[in-house]
Amino acid sequence: MNYKIIFFDVDGTLTDHTNGHIPLSTKKAIATLVEKGMKVVAATGRPLSMCHELRELGIETFITANGGYVKHQLEVIYKSPLQAKTLLEVCKFAALHNQGLSFFTEEFTMNGVQNEEIAAALAETLSVTQYPSVKEEIYRQEVFLMCLYANEEMVKKFKKQFPHLTFSRWHPFITNVLQVDVSKSIAIKEVLTYFGLDKSEAIAFGDGGNDLDMLELVGLGIAMGNANESLKKAADFVTKKSSEGGIEFALRKFGII
Repeated sequence: MNYKIIFFDVDGTLTDHTNGHIPLSTKKAIATLVEKGMKVVAATGRPLSMCHELRELGIETFITANGGYVKHQLEVIYKSPLQAKTLLEVCKFAALHNQGLSFFTEEFTMNGVQNEEIAAALAETLSVTQYPSVKEEIYRQEVFLMCLYANEEMVKKFKKQFPHLTFSRWHPFITNVLQVDVSKSIAIKEVLTYFGLDKSEAIAFGDGGNDLDMLELVGLGIAMGNANESLKKAADFVTKKSSEGGIEFALRKFGII
């Protein structure tokens, strides 16, 4: 198959799942793809402001906020912001229960609630060691993803209060809060349409539950060796772990580089 575009999850896929850094073998593989003219897309839960290192690799197309905001170079391809009314209501409910929220625009901000659990989660998942800035009246901006920092009991209260939203836990203390029509696969369809490509011409790499829909959508879905078991079962191929050069290994196996 003549593949023309590759979608990469970031954390645990492009980055080493043991230390959060991008392995040298992966950097070289991405550079080779770019040199060959392959379209390379980062598909991540991160906001765009946390993708600087990926830009340095030559990546120009970003699916961020788990599919809520898509940008190619300076052009916004697709966006699905939360409704301002909903955003305000969630903020008020979080304040009432003293729960931490982070907001993904092109930047990353929070609601001001701080505790040791939030600090540990930020450091573990995003390598953020200083508490992010607090944005007043965040509901006046376009927010594409919220993260709720709470235990399961509290998440249940939010689910009951906001049944029209999707709550997806991806960390023991962090749950994504999205509109029901937001996902990586929806964003990928928008990118494919933008470039005039078919899903059969696409490859996707991932390691987490939020990558399942995109691996099932494309022509070749590849799970990292450190992926969860459900993703491995759904994948067309399971490569080595991200810490073991899994990106380069799979790209060479399928003759992409």
